[in-house]
Amino acid sequence: MSSVTYQHAERVYPGSDTPAVADLNLEIGDGEFMVLVGPSGCGKSTSLRMLAGLEEVTAGEILIGDRAVTHLPPKDRDIAMVFQNYALYPHMTVAENMAFALKMAGVGKDERRARVAEAAKLLDLEAFLERKPKALSGGQRQRVAMGRAIVRQPEVFCMDEPLSNLDAKLRVSTRTQIAALQQRLGITTVYVTHDQVEAMTMGDRVAVLKDGILQQVDTPLALYDRPANLFVAGFIGSPAMNLLSAKTSGEGIATVDGYQLPIDRGAAARASGAVTLGVRPESWRLAADDDEGYPVKVAVVEELGADAFLYATPAEPAPGAAGEGGVLQQIVARIDARMSLAKGEVVRLTTSPEKVHVFDTESGARLTP
Repeated sequence: MSSVTYQHAERVYPGSDTPAVADLNLEIGDGEFMVLVGPSGCGKSTSLRMLAGLEEVTAGEILIGDRAVTHLPPKDRDIAMVFQNYALYPHMTVAENMAFALKMAGVGKDERRARVAEAAKLLDLEAFLERKPKALSGGQRQRVAMGRAIVRQPEVFCMDEPLSNLDAKLRVSTRTQIAALQQRLGITTVYVTHDQVEAMTMGDRVAVLKDGILQQVDTPLALYDRPANLFVAGFIGSPAMNLLSAKTSGEGIATVDGYQLPIDRGAAARASGAVTLGVRPESWRLAADDDEGYPVKVAVVEELGADAFLYATPAEPAPGAAGEGGVLQQIVARIDARMSLAKGEVVRLTTSPEKVHVFDTESGARLTP
């Protein structure tokens, strides 16, 4: 059993009054791929390093399976760490780098050779075993770092932004390889990244952190479809969710700069005055009627072949609407890739009530059922 459990785990750095990680409660199932994601400084790497034993846990507990590892040294935790900078020994060959930890653990030469050969086959490194790291590309070095972790056959993999040093194209291919490899090996994996696209495409579940506090943990699609608060709503998704300041009367209609957008009646009933509406780019559609929808001015159309994204700014507010609320300066909508819109043209956008997320502006909490 190699589940991972954080129980009220906290890390306060010396000289700081604010915890880097505060009251973290998180259960990671046996064989699960859990991604910790958030902006820089949110505590995701600290959380991972607490599990690995590289950071002291100042309160709470961390368990691997049923075994408390809170105060154990790293070597006794049965974890394998994959770092951002690969951390390969430059004077050793690929095979020697992969086998080094096994050698230090007293594993026999024949078993070391067998484990390295097996990992090299998994990672398509068989042709590079006698090369040294300087003769490898960045992607190959990252695979060697993965192989070094795999040969140890640990209970848990800890991966700290392992793809951040790779170029964009290589990141895409390598992340799919890592996800497929983890599924094949079935080893519990905790993976840290600041890239929410990486998080959404790799994780069985994703934990979103902000300022050391866990905001939400769920499957990628659940995070996308039902963000728990304004922070998660704005962080998850690319392009990001449109967030609009609005007022509601409780009748299933919200007013943005004097124009009306339909919202869920249940959310409207729970709202009291000022709310923030969240609309995904793909949830907008161009209004059929000139008198319907929210007017925006075309800034640019980003044509991507199969898709096109309209970037627009709010048009002039309706008469008498001044001061009725504001909207973010840029609105993004996915439109027909073959639609021709001119820069400066005013179009009207609308949506359906079930596609509008409603949040309490003050607390950031989700109001939509």
